[in-house]
Amino acid sequence: MTGGFFGGDENALGVLGGSGLYDLDGMADVREETVETPFGPPSGPLVTGTLGGARLVFIARHGRGHRLLPSEINYRANVHALRQLGVQRVLSVSAVGSLREGIEPGDLVLVDQFIDKTYRRASTFFGDGVVGHVSFADPVCADLSTVVAETAVADGFLDAAPGERKRVGIPQRGRRLHRGGTYVCMEGPQFSTRAESDLHRAWGADTIGMTAATEAKLCREAELCFVSLALVTDFDCWHAEEEAVTAAAVVQVLLANVARAKEIVRGTLPKLRGRPRACACGHAAQSAIMTARDAIPAAARERLRVLYGRYL
Repeated sequence: MTGGFFGGDENALGVLGGSGLYDLDGMADVREETVETPFGPPSGPLVTGTLGGARLVFIARHGRGHRLLPSEINYRANVHALRQLGVQRVLSVSAVGSLREGIEPGDLVLVDQFIDKTYRRASTFFGDGVVGHVSFADPVCADLSTVVAETAVADGFLDAAPGERKRVGIPQRGRRLHRGGTYVCMEGPQFSTRAESDLHRAWGADTIGMTAATEAKLCREAELCFVSLALVTDFDCWHAEEEAVTAAAVVQVLLANVARAKEIVRGTLPKLRGRPRACACGHAAQSAIMTARDAIPAAARERLRVLYGRYL
């Protein structure tokens, strides 16, 4: 498949995550789609299927076998490919470290703010003859976040109060949902130094990861609703009473978290069926393009046709 915008599908959910998230019992019409984009190849084929009358479009951001570093991912191609297949809503599922005592391994955080420290990756569709600026003050879709939160609570997660950092008397560690939180996006692939971890805590951040801020920026430019579901795998190295983070420790908790995330994806899909987008995400770029239309090169027009054809 060479791509081309197939029209928006409000019943579709795009999922950016690790391999295995699309393997849901009861999913029908499962197939792989190879999509070409003006920004190069995505991380791999996109897996599509239907469940509960809604459509899932999944892409493994690190590629099959987890072979791409966070800095090597072609984020633009991944997001553009989702848009080409008609996706209007995106759920980003990623592992994070906790920067707060009350956000524990096994918890989920529906991130609502980002601090972007990346510097080696393309994080905009604009450039090369077209200047554009989208609003990013509130980087996630509140409507989609509410749907995902309701699904997580129905799946048995304890709903931590907004801003709460510690729940006392909860016997089971790692089954809380935190609505809201700030995600520091670092370049990686190394984990933080202790000095960096302490600095991020002083900034008021709650979690740290390596992918979600870039995806959030591109989804906003592509006029897609975006939510980041952060799976807490460890305390970042600031915690004096916990071992410093290692890849092996992260993987152990991540495997349990993936099973939980799959159930949240399963529960979210049917709730999107027949639910119109009532947010501003779908016209986020309406007034973004600053370049005079007659000054936009033909090549740029073609590159941005799927995203902004109606504005050009």
